[in-house]
Amino acid sequence: MRVLLAKPGLDGHDRGVLVVAAALRDAGFEVIYTGLRQTPETIAAAAEEEDVDAVGLSVLSGAHKTLVPKVVEALAARGLSEVKVVVGGIIPAEDRPALEKAGAAAIFGPGTSTDELVRFFRKLEVTT
Repeated sequence: MRVLLAKPGLDGHDRGVLVVAAALRDAGFEVIYTGLRQTPETIAAAAEEEDVDAVGLSVLSGAHKTLVPKVVEALAARGLSEVKVVVGGIIPAEDRPALEKAGAAAIFGPGTSTDELVRFFRKLEVTT
């Protein structure tokens, strides 16, 4: 399974996404990390170019309600609606339903173990 990890928006903190990238790589996933300050369009373009099965978005800036739907829309515009979008970061509980409605397959918050993430992506791998 190929997973693209990205930091959309102006958030400059990438420690968590780097831990996730290492954990997924160690578990045998192919991981592509696009780096900081990506736009929804650059994320979708990278997903298409890399032919990924899932996109993981790390959002700590508070802009998740804007950025996640825009990434989902940018993927759909490229014919990538089947690519699963997973969100991690500081996401208030009251915002989760809107993100799920916008197309987030899963949302993980602070304290999520890398084992839990690997288990989730293993299940996702079976369904893709």
